[in-house]
Amino acid sequence: MVTDQQVRRLRMLINTEETKAIAASKAGMDEKTARKYTKSNKLPSETKKTHDWKTRKDPFESEWLLVNNMLEENPGLEAKTIFNYLQHEYPGKYSDNQLRTLQRRIKVWRATEGPAKEIFFPQKHYPGELSASDFTHMSKLGITIQGEPFNHLLYHFTLTYSNWETGTICFSESFESLSNGLQNALWELGGVPKRHRTDRMSAAVHKDCNPEKFTKKYQSLLRYYDLEPERINSGRANENGDIEQRNSRIKKAVGQALMLRGSHDFLNQDEYQQFLFKIFEQLNAGRNERFKEEMAVLRRLPARRLDGYKALDMGVGPSSTINVLHNTYSVHSRLIGEKINIKIYSGHIEVWYAQKMVEQMPRLRGESKHRIQYRHIVEWLIRKPGAFENYRYKSDMFPSSYFRMAYDYLKKHTSQQANKEYLNILYVAFKEGESVTENAIRILLRECKDISVDAVKSIVCKNNQLPLVTEVQIDDVILSSYDELLSFNKEAAVYG
Repeated sequence: MVTDQQVRRLRMLINTEETKAIAASKAGMDEKTARKYTKSNKLPSETKKTHDWKTRKDPFESEWLLVNNMLEENPGLEAKTIFNYLQHEYPGKYSDNQLRTLQRRIKVWRATEGPAKEIFFPQKHYPGELSASDFTHMSKLGITIQGEPFNHLLYHFTLTYSNWETGTICFSESFESLSNGLQNALWELGGVPKRHRTDRMSAAVHKDCNPEKFTKKYQSLLRYYDLEPERINSGRANENGDIEQRNSRIKKAVGQALMLRGSHDFLNQDEYQQFLFKIFEQLNAGRNERFKEEMAVLRRLPARRLDGYKALDMGVGPSSTINVLHNTYSVHSRLIGEKINIKIYSGHIEVWYAQKMVEQMPRLRGESKHRIQYRHIVEWLIRKPGAFENYRYKSDMFPSSYFRMAYDYLKKHTSQQANKEYLNILYVAFKEGESVTENAIRILLRECKDISVDAVKSIVCKNNQLPLVTEVQIDDVILSSYDELLSFNKEAAVYG
């Protein structure tokens, strides 16, 4: 079959070759065919007749009126569902290999007679007008911190005109995460756009358990930065398509960067955050021209950041613990019976008493978890060693695996006094230092010696002793050597 390209080549060769036969041969057709296309002055595609007849009988012709009525009543019906219905109503008439025929027929119906489809209208963006943000899950990338899975989200922010973007690691779609992420983005950006678009933030509102309170705090945050809020309609993620598209692309960019790095493991969260910042810098480097246009019209930031925390007032119970967002934390026993103020940030919580911060600790993720600091309670725990055996938060009383090994050794060899002996070792860590106490336990285990509080104290005392002052002897300076050095420099200057 002769193609359009061959005929075009034939027309060129006719003007350069001696005969039409040679031109036809070089174009890949015989002389008679070449003569036909030369006379008609048309391409093969222009002479092809439209195929408007059926090559075989339509197997669904007799039931098509039924199918058509079903589609008009319920346009969302799938061809597979209709095909199963026909097989049930007309046993043995339709075989499984005829499904594709029905699918093609219904596809044509949808394109020619079916309901109109939703249209997405491309929007024109203007510098400094609109920013957008969203939370996106990063767990599928397989990030680990010192070998442990690091399940987290990314608060992702972008300017819709230049596509400049940045992000902040967070662990829930809470107001604290939203406030911290948005403010980080604005201060890194160095200015404030006119409007800010988000989704319905239903997850964040649900977490807060108080939609009105959440809305007021969010509106206050935007009002502080003079940002006009925009929210997309429920279930219409495409209305926030700029950030949704960037979510997909940033995860792809991070995945590629991890492959180049050769490892998904990081020493700590700060190292991972710096890794993300470098990726954002690389992505933003190609957007300088449009970004400069945005920077020229962005409004000024306020004088300082707004504190983005949730405040709670509560009392400290007799167990020296507090319950914050369904998680248990310990505080110093001095605060038992006192009223304290808790400030909950996205990554940590602060304990305030008498307008002074007395404690700061990492925030627990999830619910029904606990973080008990042995330093808060050990002074009273050694006075009540019998309470240690069935203490609800006993697992938190082992600062490291070596302390647990010491306790297991004591339980095995001195079961009657194990709790009391271990608590005294823990008290040594409280008074003398956790690292030196752990080192002492490590030495006793390595040398297969009996573990006891006296043995630990003995090693700790040796390690804590100040080294003797080293005597330093300085020889007298011979001044004549300086004279020789000066005379050498003068000679070098003369001959140089």
